[in-house]
Amino acid sequence: MAMKDAPPRWDRRMQQRLTHGEAAALGECYDRFASLVHGLAHRVLGDEDAADGITREVFAHLWEHPESYDPKQGPLRSWVATLTHRLAVRQLRGTETAALARGGPGTPQDLERKVRQASVAARADYIVTSMPVPLRAALERAYFQRRDYRQTAADLGITADEARRRLRLGLQLLSTAHETSPSGTPPEPGGTW
Repeated sequence: MAMKDAPPRWDRRMQQRLTHGEAAALGECYDRFASLVHGLAHRVLGDEDAADGITREVFAHLWEHPESYDPKQGPLRSWVATLTHRLAVRQLRGTETAALARGGPGTPQDLERKVRQASVAARADYIVTSMPVPLRAALERAYFQRRDYRQTAADLGITADEARRRLRLGLQLLSTAHETSPSGTPPEPGGTW
C-alpha cells in the first residue's frame, strides 16, 4: 500500500504505538516519512547538513511527544510535513537573523521574502508528491519532459480530453501552494496544509 493511501486507521494505530513507546513504530514512521521530511527541510534551508538536523529533530519530537499528533486533525503525513516546515523555517529565520546581526547582506524584508519563497516551494513539492499517481504522471510528462497534452495522452494511454483534465486538475492543486496563513507559514501541526 502506498504511503499516501494509508488509511486513517494506520495513523491512529501508529500514534497509539508511539504513545506506548514502541520503537518499531518509530522505525516504521522513519521508513515512511524520512525522505519527505528531509526533502522539505532541504527545500527550505538549501543545506544538506541542516536538513539532516531537522530530520533528526522531527523524529525526536515524534518519539518524545507522540500525543502532540491528533489523528482527528488529519493524516500523520500532513502533520509531519507541517512540523518539518515549521522547524525548518524557524532555523532559517534564526540563521538569517544572526547573519543580519553580524552585518551580513540583506534586510529583514529580504529574510521574510526568502521564508515566503521557501514556504511556497516546499508546499509545492509536498503537493506534487501527495498527488494521485495519474495526476503526477501527467504533470511530469507535460512539464519535465516537455510533452504537450496529446503526447501525454499517448504516453499514458488515455484520451486527449482525460490528459487535459488531469493537467488542469494538477495545476489547480499546485496553484494552492501560494495559499498560506498571514505569517507566511502553514497552520499549526495537526491542521491541514
